[in-house]
Amino acid sequence: MKRYDYVLVGGGLFSAVFAYHAKKAGKSCLVVEKRNHLGGNIYCENIENINVHKYGAHIFHTSDKRVWDFVTSICEFNNFVNSPLANYKGEIYNLPFNMNTFNQMWGVTTADEAKAIIEEQKKEICGEPKNLEEQAISLVGRDIYEKLIKGYTEKQWGRDCAELPAFIIKRLPVRYTYDNNYFNDIYQGIPVGGYNVLIERLFDGCEVLLNTDYNQNREYFNSMGEKVLYTGTLDSLYDYKFGKLDYRSLKFETVVLKVEDYQGVAVVNYTEREVPYTRIIEHKHFEGAITDKTVITREYPADWQDGMEQYYPVNDDKNNQLFMKYKTEAEKESNMLFGGRLAEYKYYDMDKVIASALALCDKEF
Repeated sequence: MKRYDYVLVGGGLFSAVFAYHAKKAGKSCLVVEKRNHLGGNIYCENIENINVHKYGAHIFHTSDKRVWDFVTSICEFNNFVNSPLANYKGEIYNLPFNMNTFNQMWGVTTADEAKAIIEEQKKEICGEPKNLEEQAISLVGRDIYEKLIKGYTEKQWGRDCAELPAFIIKRLPVRYTYDNNYFNDIYQGIPVGGYNVLIERLFDGCEVLLNTDYNQNREYFNSMGEKVLYTGTLDSLYDYKFGKLDYRSLKFETVVLKVEDYQGVAVVNYTEREVPYTRIIEHKHFEGAITDKTVITREYPADWQDGMEQYYPVNDDKNNQLFMKYKTEAEKESNMLFGGRLAEYKYYDMDKVIASALALCDKEF
């Protein structure tokens, strides 16, 4: 007899949704997590009575009613709306690109004026854009590219925009209204009390092993469950036999400041290349915490190396082909399920992770 119905490898959001439905179906679960906490990258750390998003800003947004109804059945969400700012050499611009941005950039007040400037500037690109720089200019013109895209993107990817492929920026959101809501989705918010509330309730009733690497003892853990749900990286599962997948990573510098408010908004992007970080997050604004101190995090993009967290897959042709080799191996497994951003080697918003997990639950239970 196996001890558990499911061994869940990884304690992130995909596993959490699956665990919740497994328990509802009367199944037992063991969670095996490498980190010293559950929640994956949505884990929050309480500092000075502020829920700090330890792995970068996570703002829940979706237009999927099933997903929204599910998460709000687990815990209450507030009405936070993401309205970030961009700081370019001390000039402040609203994001996403909208009429407030265009007024700040050119002094225009109507959509027709803004469109005329952008259309004129786009003309400098003839034919199919050959790189990210040309792609961005062909979408929003030279001024917006230079001030709000170029430096930020080069920091994010560690390369000049002229050296980056055009497909990275397939489209850029441009609004000809005075709307600073970054997302177009119907539903948006942050769990009241932080994401740990959501995660703890989803994993409630599971047995959990923290600080434990499944890949160091696979046979033992496989012997404990009827099935294994694997949400880690596929290349590590197969001991990198085809080579390692590439990622971009992040480094975070979090400090407590003895001021009530540092920047007046949750997120400010720093879009000039000379500033080494891409953004500053002020965490108290996510939940409107009333404190006499504040906590800010500077976010620095980094080349991924062994031991660092894998944040952004590098979905170029080389890596996608390599991933398909590992995926082919995974498809041969008889008692294993796979899901989540690492196992699927794709950038996933939280709602898409949940939708994918719910689809798997529909098949399993």
